[in-house]
Amino acid sequence: MKVILLEDVKGSGSKGELINVSDGYARNYLFPRKLAKQADAQAMNELKNAEAAKEFRIRTEIENAKKTAEKINGKSVKLSATAGQGGRLFGSVTAREIAEEIKNQYGVELDKRKIDLSADIKAFGTYECEVRLYPGISAKIYAVVGEKQA
Repeated sequence: MKVILLEDVKGSGSKGELINVSDGYARNYLFPRKLAKQADAQAMNELKNAEAAKEFRIRTEIENAKKTAEKINGKSVKLSATAGQGGRLFGSVTAREIAEEIKNQYGVELDKRKIDLSADIKAFGTYECEVRLYPGISAKIYAVVGEKQA
């Protein structure tokens, strides 16, 4: 009997998968526990629509990530911080602050977890940061840290 899994089933398959199982296994285990439904015409159509919607969503995410990468790749973000003796900053410049400045300067909203700082920013200068927008799509930006104007 062909069934579509509604949940991950150990030893059988993962959610949304079309599998062939014995009639008894389907009737006595999968159906009563609402782990699968019979693969009739309506269920197959729903499965195809769900897969098409997933592919469309992935395509749009990739397209948006490429547009964002074009917009910010190679740009520099100016940040200001207060420092003590010897040019060392009080604290450090974080990925959250960089994400806020990217939003302010370029109008691109980024999650702070997508910004990869190679080292802590604890002094004035220019630092290269990588922004991971989507698996395989990333952009390089430069964080320019200067002294806060009084």
